[in-house]
Parts: sequence; structure tokens; C-alpha cells
Amino acid sequence: MIFVNIIVLFFGLVIGSFLNVVIYRLPRKLSVVWGRSFCPKCKKKIKWFDNVPLVSYLVLKGHCRSCHSPISFRYPLVELSTGIITVLIFNFKFSIFNQFEIFQLLNFKTIFDIFSYLVLGWGLIAIFFIDLEHQIIPDEIVIPLIIIFTLRFILIGNYRLILVGLVSFLFLFLIYFFTKGKGMGVGDVKLSFLMGLSLGFPKVILAFYIAFLTGAIAGVILILAKKAKFKQKIAFGPFLSLGTIIACIWGENILKILEKLLF
Repeated sequence: MIFVNIIVLFFGLVIGSFLNVVIYRLPRKLSVVWGRSFCPKCKKKIKWFDNVPLVSYLVLKGHCRSCHSPISFRYPLVELSTGIITVLIFNFKFSIFNQFEIFQLLNFKTIFDIFSYLVLGWGLIAIFFIDLEHQIIPDEIVIPLIIIFTLRFILIGNYRLILVGLVSFLFLFLIYFFTKGKGMGVGDVKLSFLMGLSLGFPKVILAFYIAFLTGAIAGVILILAKKAKFKQKIAFGPFLSLGTIIACIWGENILKILEKLLF
């Protein structure tokens, strides 16, 4: 498994490099498929050897080879976090199956299940950084993920997931409605449906709890640091994404610990 995890980590780093393209280009209405990577400052195209995940950032010491402008730390951060989350999700889904029944991995349902949650993790990373910078959650990410998990719940036959998704959607929609969009954005409401659909009950409650808790803590820190004003709208998508990822990977263990502590 060590060798497998190294391969999965490398694959995750490559995906992270692509996510950097998505994070930069999607809010700017640029193609995420066509066109080579370029420096945002001097617009010079980046050579392939300067585009190796993590390695190139370290070799270039965080500066563009052409114009020597600083490269945002977001780039290696996205690559590293994507690599780590890819490994964590892969191991979580793999651990569900008996290690002596490896042939189960050849089952289409199993492959689609692992694929669904890997894509979910990647999509949430992109949402995290896009919403953090631009305060938007692109439909181009959320809608395809909803379609994938709709196909998943049909495939596994767990129709309760759609109900959990609808209740999650209604929960944030009511906050959005009664606060007239000040407490929640439309993108957050759409994302909540995906959360319920992918996590199910009760992990979606844990995800919401983590999101509201971390959001509140971050808000207080920003206000104390005078980086934000009271009642100023702060992007909530990053906290929903964080809560979903944590609940997805460690949700069952956290809920078991809470059950022992409370009951």
C-alpha cells in the first residue's frame, strides 16, 4: 500500500496542478481546457519543466523565470492539499473493502464510488479557493458534481440520500430567504444539496456544524484583526467545503467519539 499511496499522491499532485488552472481561469471566463499555462503578471507561457507540481515552485524559489514576479503560495498549497486529500479519500474508500477481496475493486460500483468521492474532493478544493478569492461558487463545478452523485445514489439504490440532499438544501435556502441573501449566497444553497447527497445522514449535520463553527471563528479573527467589519459578508463556501471534506473522511470516527462522550 505504501507504493500505491505514492502513486496516488503523485496523481493527486498532478490533479492539483490542473485545479490551479481551474481556480484561476474559471472565474475569469477563460478556457480551462485549451491554452498553455502562463504567468499572470508577464503573460509569458510557462515551459513544461517549470510546471512540475511542487518541484518547480521550489526550484524557482517561488518566482517566475521570465519576469521574476512572486508566484502566489496558493499554487503549491493547492497541489499539496489535493495530493494529501486524494490519498486520504482513496484510503478511506479502500478500507471499506476487505484487503483479501481486492477483486472487488474491479466491480463497476466500487470504481464509480471511489471516482465520485475523489472528484468531490477535487471540486471542493476548487470551490474553497475560488469562493475565498471571488466570493462565487461556479455552477460549472457544483452541477456536474450533483449529477455524478445523483447517478451514484441511483446506482447504489439508497434513495434516502436525495431526501437528505433536499432537507440540506431547504435548511440553507431558508437562511438565504430570511436574511435576504446577507447570511447566505445562492451558491452556498446549491452546494448544500450536494453535501446532503454525498454525505447522507448524520454526517451532513457534522459537516454543517464544522462549517458554521469554523466560519464563526474565522469571522471573529478577521474582525479582531480589522480585516473585516461586523455584518460584512464573508465567503461561506470555503467553510462548507472544509466541513464536507472532514465529514467525508473522518465523519464516522468523529461521530463514534461524540456518541461515546455524550451517551
